[in-house]
Amino acid sequence: MDINGTMMQYFHWYYGHFGGPNLWERVQQEAADLSEAGITALWLPPPYKGAAGIDDVGYGIYDLYDLGEFDQKGSVRTKYGTRDAYVAAIRSAHDAGMQVYADVVLNHKAGADDTQWVKAARVKYDNRNFSYGEETWIEAWTQFNFAARGDRHSEFKWDYRHFDGVDWAQNLGEKAIFKFLGLGKDWEKMVSNEHGNYDYLMFSDLDMNHPQVRTELARWAKWFIRVTAVDGFRLDAVKHIQFSFFRDWLFFLRREFSPKEIFAVGEYWSSDVDTLSYYLEKTRGMMSLFDAPLQKKLYDASRTPNGQFDMRRILDHTLVQRHPSHCVTLVDNHDTQPCQALERWVELWFKPLAYAVILLRQEGYPCVFYPDYYGAEYDDCGHHIRLAPVPRLQEMIGARKHLAYGLQRDYFDHPNLIGWTRQGDADHPGSGLAVLLSNGPGGNKWMALGAAHAGKTFGDILGNHAGEVAINEHGWGNFKVNGGSVSVWTQR
Repeated sequence: MDINGTMMQYFHWYYGHFGGPNLWERVQQEAADLSEAGITALWLPPPYKGAAGIDDVGYGIYDLYDLGEFDQKGSVRTKYGTRDAYVAAIRSAHDAGMQVYADVVLNHKAGADDTQWVKAARVKYDNRNFSYGEETWIEAWTQFNFAARGDRHSEFKWDYRHFDGVDWAQNLGEKAIFKFLGLGKDWEKMVSNEHGNYDYLMFSDLDMNHPQVRTELARWAKWFIRVTAVDGFRLDAVKHIQFSFFRDWLFFLRREFSPKEIFAVGEYWSSDVDTLSYYLEKTRGMMSLFDAPLQKKLYDASRTPNGQFDMRRILDHTLVQRHPSHCVTLVDNHDTQPCQALERWVELWFKPLAYAVILLRQEGYPCVFYPDYYGAEYDDCGHHIRLAPVPRLQEMIGARKHLAYGLQRDYFDHPNLIGWTRQGDADHPGSGLAVLLSNGPGGNKWMALGAAHAGKTFGDILGNHAGEVAINEHGWGNFKVNGGSVSVWTQR
């Protein structure tokens, strides 16, 4: 990760359907401009063939080895393009000086080619440690033959031995959570304790205790990195996977590809910072996590009227406060966007304030969301959704790239009016800035930039506040902000 790196989630849930824009081609077109703007890494969506073929967003994984190369599930290409276009997109990003992180979905498989008879027990949805009814034999969709691909890239075929549960019994025509019995099967223990045990999420759930599963996923990852040259991974649904798996998997890959650095950030969707800290401890710091607690704070602040949210507490009990070196901060993502199951979309008026918090402070690795940068429009849940780009977001990304360096001084001393300064450093000429934001009335605050800035004049690069601020002989300035707004003051 670059110093002051900025990641972009370069997709959203509703990006392009059949006949729509090819995402891999758009990466090639936009890479140079994004790099110039200050984006240093792209998180791209799952490139593998999903059960819904060209309509699969990428999380209903069918074949990890099919990157848009084989005629499976009704198409050769995935929703985002072909294998050749994916590799070309990564090459374009690299040529522009950016890294690329692939979205990896290893919790489950979907769209099996055939059923197999498996002895199973139904378990309660709200407590998966308890079964009900009689044990029964079910036809489970667990046979993956990959007839179109054959043995290309891998001879491994998946069957019932490699899974520990499903949510559909074909012979019974019944939807329930079925836990497999026999062969020493049980839910994995080191997972989230939500619903008693949150090993099972959806589709055919991989058994990470099976040695063939762990071996094949390691073999696949080696193949994938060699073919694509990706720089790291966004790891999906880590709360549902045995905590030790990714610790061992990442250790293996980093050893295999040393001295290449392989970045990893896991999606553990919980607003409890203690839960996330526990996961980081159990995985021995092998990955970062997304700061879901901070995202919840930003959402709450945006939905609290009349400045009643205490901005002094905006960073309390967040991952960026407790584990800043293992934290990816975000304002929104594809799970929180409107019409998604975990929807908690930060209101547009507050988004510039939220992005100032994640982009212009020294802690954390910020992630910008595609619709916040470009905007988005789609239909779902009975509504036409139009998401506007965040005003002046590019200016803040640019300020992070060029100006947000040096000693940080915090002024979190008012419930509605908070700020901080970055003193700048000698390695970045012209660096240094002051940030002031308010979720209530406008106001002003004296803040120190350091004696090196004495006599300089600062202006608001966001254009939210007119006028200038003169830095006095002691390095202090009286900075201003309008109500419900943010101002980023930089050297004229």
